[in-house]
Amino acid sequence: MTENLASQRLFLIFPFFNEAPNLPRLLAELEQFTGSHPELQIRILAVDDGSGDGGGEIVRERAGKLRVELIENARNLGPGRSFAAALARLSGRLQASDLVATMEADNTSGLEVLSRMLVRIREGYDVVLASPYAYGGGFAEVSTSRVLVSHLANGLVKIVLGLRGLNTFSSFFRLYRGQSVLRLQAAYGPGIIESPGFECMVELLYKMVLLRFSISEVEFKVDWSRRRGKSKMKIFRTARGYLRLLSARGRWAPAAPKAEEP
Repeated sequence: MTENLASQRLFLIFPFFNEAPNLPRLLAELEQFTGSHPELQIRILAVDDGSGDGGGEIVRERAGKLRVELIENARNLGPGRSFAAALARLSGRLQASDLVATMEADNTSGLEVLSRMLVRIREGYDVVLASPYAYGGGFAEVSTSRVLVSHLANGLVKIVLGLRGLNTFSSFFRLYRGQSVLRLQAAYGPGIIESPGFECMVELLYKMVLLRFSISEVEFKVDWSRRRGKSKMKIFRTARGYLRLLSARGRWAPAAPKAEEP
């Protein structure tokens, strides 16, 4: 199945917590990306997750020609809560023909990859994942310990959740059809996501598999030389989040049959 992307709306969501050094570059690249895709009506939902470094003000001041909606959490709640807040904000506004992209705010998600994801979504997939584990992807300037943790987490998810045939599970960088997000909201509520931490993307992927979404991946290189500052992911906290996720998965399956095609 193919489709015409002319005049299609793309809602792009990124949460941030103390990413002030990275936001100016991100906003500049988003403005460049918007200019290179005049066929899309791009709307940005930026979620300030309780930053204490003035990140919200940077977004307001540097938005330029971008159409940005700033959502502000009173305190740091975690990326899962931030994505859930943005997805809930789309409830009642999102149409089946729209697109929804999610990404990180630290500039490790190159927007040229999103252009390739747009090409792939035209082929009819429900969701496209940017994968550092797909052929041609990889990691640059990422610590060995961080890569090892990522591999171990992926292996655990494959075994326990039975998510076969995919290479990546936790990447924030994804592109969804609006129709797919509407189905997820019908099954799991406006915010879709329960997990507060970095494990939220695994939860969301598991729910998509329960709904039998068609999922594709494009190669993507995680380049930490593009970011400033340290990662906000705490390894032990994230590990506990994965364990909570694995114990909660049983209650998500009964909701899946309720989500009909919009």
